[in-house]
Amino acid sequence: MAAGRPQAHNHPPENGFTPLDHPAPRLLPHIDRSVLPSLGGFGKHQKQLVVLTWIPALFIGFSQFSDYFLLAQPNGTCLQPLSNESNWTVEFPPVTGTDLKVNGTREGYGDGSGMLCACKERRLELLTGLSQNVVTKWNLVCDSAWKVHIAKFSLLVGSIFGYLVMGVMADWFGRHPVLILSVLFMLVFGLSVAFSVNVTMFSTLRFFEGFCLAGLALSLYVLRVELCLPGWRFSMTMVASFLMVGGQLLMPGVAALCRNWPHRDDWQVLQIVIISPFVLMLPYVWIFPESLRWLLTTQHYRRSKAMMLRIARKNKVDMTSESSGVLAELEQELHKKPQRACIVKMMSTRNLWKNIVVLCVNSLTGYGIHHCFARSMMDPEAQPTALCHTDYYTMAGIAVATCLALCPMVGLMGRRGGLLTFMIITALASLLQLGLLNLIGKYSLRHDTVLRDTLNRKFSVAFSIIGMFSSHAVSTLSIFFCAEITPTVIRGGGLGLVLASAGFGMLTAPIMELHNQKGYFLHHVIFACCTLLCIICLLLLPEPRGQPLPETLADGETFTRQTLLHPGEQHLLLAKSDKDYSRVHDTPLHLSATGSATVAAATALAAVPASYSLATGGEVIGNHAIANGV
Repeated sequence: MAAGRPQAHNHPPENGFTPLDHPAPRLLPHIDRSVLPSLGGFGKHQKQLVVLTWIPALFIGFSQFSDYFLLAQPNGTCLQPLSNESNWTVEFPPVTGTDLKVNGTREGYGDGSGMLCACKERRLELLTGLSQNVVTKWNLVCDSAWKVHIAKFSLLVGSIFGYLVMGVMADWFGRHPVLILSVLFMLVFGLSVAFSVNVTMFSTLRFFEGFCLAGLALSLYVLRVELCLPGWRFSMTMVASFLMVGGQLLMPGVAALCRNWPHRDDWQVLQIVIISPFVLMLPYVWIFPESLRWLLTTQHYRRSKAMMLRIARKNKVDMTSESSGVLAELEQELHKKPQRACIVKMMSTRNLWKNIVVLCVNSLTGYGIHHCFARSMMDPEAQPTALCHTDYYTMAGIAVATCLALCPMVGLMGRRGGLLTFMIITALASLLQLGLLNLIGKYSLRHDTVLRDTLNRKFSVAFSIIGMFSSHAVSTLSIFFCAEITPTVIRGGGLGLVLASAGFGMLTAPIMELHNQKGYFLHHVIFACCTLLCIICLLLLPEPRGQPLPETLADGETFTRQTLLHPGEQHLLLAKSDKDYSRVHDTPLHLSATGSATVAAATALAAVPASYSLATGGEVIGNHAIANGV
């Protein structure tokens, strides 16, 4: 269903008076319907700026997936075991299996890792990508393995705080200042990470790198959405998503190019390579303007006038002969002072905060359960060492397939329909993986354990791939959904809340690794239950496809799910009817009551003189009957 907003209806004049003429509707609040069309619509100027928001998406993809290489877990080989009986040295050749090849994530426990941690001297090797990273540089295995998880936490936690803080700043100070500050500090902290002298310094700087990365990604996302007309918003956003996935696909090749550089460790070179391209964004200080939509909504009318003239000139629109009246109306509003809003005002609304909370839960569930499916897809008998190329490219391929499927699905079913469909698929994949496979193995293949385990493994991988596909679509669409239904005055804060919820979902992956995958099944069950809750809540959301972006809190509050009645039919429920209800009191109960009252009146009349009764009796009875509705 399309999103419905209350519409005014023409009612007949009451009491014979003709209403006064209403003033002409204002044009400035209707940016998608009045302002942007008068400036050339989605013209050359807007398209150039959207392209400028695409270019950093590739670099953001590099940074977001750098942990897979900077903090990859190595294989270890024991060179000199500790022995109380002898002091001889033995070099064990690298072997396969679980004898001496171990994983730092097991924290020195288990058979193979226990032997490694009992070694006096060990050799750590990375199978793919770099020849040396942070883990091998500072020997973060066995008793120091927990520091790797802290380093992974730091980037995600920094991103969560960045989304929350930078979102509020983008609403208060504008999108452009947040973008420029994020770029500057991203270069400072990102390059400083490459010169860390210990893991504590590395983790601290990665926190601030994640903070700035969040501000950069959020401001670009908001600017891209606010530049586009309704028909272009989703397609322009999906192009940026493809570029981010492209960064994920190219990351192994970039890591391979940084291998075995002289005078520098591999991980330092890689960090410098993925941060340096952000230098190209420094000219954005001059070439990328503030969002016109934000300026108009917050009543920065003087800056808005200059920008509108600039946009019209680049789109080759003659504003001197402009007949829509937008510029004339803007001239009359120049005396007004700017008015800003904060995401806290969302709590004073009735519908808007519910919509944002629903999308936050959806984003959290999508990213959280995505890790459950990814963990189930990997071979449980294999050592969870550095993520191999097969698993890495499988996840990247699933992300590409998700973006490809989202475009026709959303175009066909809309935002809400597509989100609901993918959430249902996620719930089904999760429930089938948790319950159906055990039932099949328990009742149908009790005697053939080999075939049972083989089928369980294949079905588990199949459901995991389907679940990763749908959960990735859920999280991607939830973020875009929030950008469309949140008003411009608090769009940064609302989008920051949903992105921070996504960060909490991603944070579950290193938490599970820190606990050595204990409680993994319960973790999956909890998120599976959340998918069922999300399916119910999604039905309450509006459909923003083809609708103009809400600008003020009042617009966002009236941007609700359309009722079953058509917009022009609701007032008919209260319209006066021509039917005659004058005999509505002629019910048996009322008639019996009226008859009793008439008998009582006749008895009273019998006690008075006859002359008085003849004179007034008829009038009394008549009045009494009228009073009782007869």
